[in-house]
Amino acid sequence: MGRFAVITMTEKAADRVREIVATRENAYGIRLGIKKGGCAGMEYTVDLVTEPNTKDDHIERDGAHVYVAPEAALFL
Repeated sequence: MGRFAVITMTEKAADRVREIVATRENAYGIRLGIKKGGCAGMEYTVDLVTEPNTKDDHIERDGAHVYVAPEAALFL
């Protein structure tokens, strides 16, 4: 049985991820995470990925790579 996608990526989002990655040396994709803070107790983080973490969920569309930290998946 296949896994469900934590998020989906639109064509426009994939274009933007590829643009961001293309301007950064050694970048492979972006990672969505969370940290403590904000009015609800958590803030989202977006970081460049230079080496994928096998524990992250991986979403790929047309060469654009987005990784989601396991702890962030519950808040998306």
